[in-house]
Amino acid sequence: MLVDDHSVVRMGLAAVLGLEKDLLVVAEAEDGAQALETYRPEAIDLVLMDVRMPGMDGVTALQQLRSRWPEARVLMLTTSELDEDLQCVIDAGACGYVLKNVTRDELVRAIRLVHSGGRYLTAAMETRLAQLAKVKQLSDREVEVLDGMRRGLSNRDIGQALGISEHTVKAHVKAVLQKLESADRAEAVARGFEKGLLKTRAGE
Repeated sequence: MLVDDHSVVRMGLAAVLGLEKDLLVVAEAEDGAQALETYRPEAIDLVLMDVRMPGMDGVTALQQLRSRWPEARVLMLTTSELDEDLQCVIDAGACGYVLKNVTRDELVRAIRLVHSGGRYLTAAMETRLAQLAKVKQLSDREVEVLDGMRRGLSNRDIGQALGISEHTVKAHVKAVLQKLESADRAEAVARGFEKGLLKTRAGE
């Protein structure tokens, strides 16, 4: 089943996939809600779905689809290279993530891989997910220490603010630098903003 809010995209995908003897487009939907209404596990082996659509987006549809039919195999097709979109769809149970600039051969390979029970992600995507997993491992205390670093506080000042020893702060700083793969405090703070661990506050 093809799920995309652009009919021309669906037409193009159907034409491309129709060239393969073992692939057949049996259903289409223009948004997440229509996809849920249309999906039938006995008739559809795989769903190729856009991430960003008006109305019910692809992530929400994926979550609901997998909730109702846990065995549903969904391959997300998108123009988005945002870490948050990649992480969201994988967390929601997607079997793969394909960019719309992919070649025909690669798209077909991804579909066959997912259909056979595998997961399709490029090496770059796998690396990004591994990096995001490291960020997730920052404890609440480490995020507090990172925030102190953002404010330019010394280890002693951070310790006083958090009610912990300077020695403990040093250990947290070291852990933060390792987990964020940063050479120094400034780089760690920059990565903290990139990964959404730190937010710019009003007046800054």
